Amino acid sequence: MRTIVLLTISNIFMTFAWYGHLKYRNEALWKMILASWGIAFFEYCFQVPANRIGSYQFNAAQLKTIQEIITLSIFPVFSVFYLGEKLKWNHGVGFAFIVAAAFFILHKW
Repeated sequence: MRTIVLLTISNIFMTFAWYGHLKYRNEALWKMILASWGIAFFEYCFQVPANRIGSYQFNAAQLKTIQEIITLSIFPVFSVFYLGEKLKWNHGVGFAFIVAAAFFILHKW
C-alpha cells in the first residue's frame, strides 16, 4: 500500500512537470523547462523510494504497470480540471485496453 501511495504522489508531481506548462504557452520555453525540472525533483523524491520499497513485492514490469494505471487515474482528472480539455469516448476505450493489459501483467498465472 505504501508503494501505491508514494507512486500516486509521484505521479501527481510528474503530471504537472510534464504537462502543467501547457497552460502557460506564452511563457518562455526555458522558464517552463526550469520549472518542470524543479517539479520533477519532487517527483523523484517519491518515485525512487516507491520503486525501491515496491521491488520487494513486485517485479519491474509490475511496478511500471502499477505506475501506468495510476497515471490513467490521475491524468484524466488533471486534463479536465487543470487544462480544461474534454475527454472523449475513444480515450475511455483506450484506457480500458491498458487496464486490461495490466490485468494480464499483474495476474498470478
